[in-house]
Amino acid sequence: MALRPPPFDPELADVLIAAGEAGSFALTPEVLAEQRALLRATAPTLEQLGHDGFFTVEERSVPGPPNAPDISLLICRPVARAGRRPVLYHMHGGGMVVGTNRSGIDAFLAWARELDLVVVSVEYRLAPEHPHPAPVEDVYAGLAWIAEHAEDIGGDPERIVVAGHSAGGGLAAALSLLSRDREGPRPLGQMLFAPMLDDRNDTPSAHQMEGLGVWDRKANELGWTALLGDSRATPGVSPYAAPARAQDLSGLPPVYLDVGSAETFRDEVVTYALRLWQSGAAAELHVWPGGYHTFDGYAPEAALTRAATAARTDWLRRLLD
Repeated sequence: MALRPPPFDPELADVLIAAGEAGSFALTPEVLAEQRALLRATAPTLEQLGHDGFFTVEERSVPGPPNAPDISLLICRPVARAGRRPVLYHMHGGGMVVGTNRSGIDAFLAWARELDLVVVSVEYRLAPEHPHPAPVEDVYAGLAWIAEHAEDIGGDPERIVVAGHSAGGGLAAALSLLSRDREGPRPLGQMLFAPMLDDRNDTPSAHQMEGLGVWDRKANELGWTALLGDSRATPGVSPYAAPARAQDLSGLPPVYLDVGSAETFRDEVVTYALRLWQSGAAAELHVWPGGYHTFDGYAPEAALTRAATAARTDWLRRLLD
């Protein structure tokens, strides 16, 4: 029997209809360069990221992984007072193949204003030119630098929260696993928003939502294949590439996860949360009814987005208290 897709939230559906072709992430190898150029051309400037002087903003080049290029960290810190603040370490989305350290950063700066945080966003290398392990090694190098130099940027090395949407959420989860296993810096918490976790791309929700919404099974296959090549969906894929492959989820920092009920990643995120609980981890899961992938970015004023934002802010505030 064919799997019927769950309905979109009506308010979100209207936004998607109004967006037309722009409302789908119809990613193909042929348009990859075009998508990258568009994201760079429309990225906010350093002045815009400063929020009329609320933040000091700088791009800093820091050492990358061994035998690899330096990485660029975008550092935004409030200027209101001196002292050490928690650090929100951001990994951007984009299916592992597009995006920059300025992509999707607006929500994180809003939290920084409300909760008095430093935001650091990492520019990691993109697939397919730089397949696994390049992206996760880059974000690990960024975490190691932040932990060592936190005081230089007004941050607290004991209060670093790793966070990201989609591919960035998957990288934040992979980073937490990698840092645990290397006995590296331990994040205070993880915020995983519709994270990209499972290269097998074969859950019921992936099949239900094929051809629908913003990021479907076809686009997901392209992203994972770019990262993993012919090893995608084969035995032995590293959990540092696809965190759903991890056998052991114990000993991880507290996790916030959320996902829409009408999106490709729903089932892999719910399964990951179940496995975290079964491993004794502290995890909070929200499944937003009728939400499609990254609905908050498409419909920032929608009721469902406001509810999701409030839940995320509440969890982060409780973590930092």
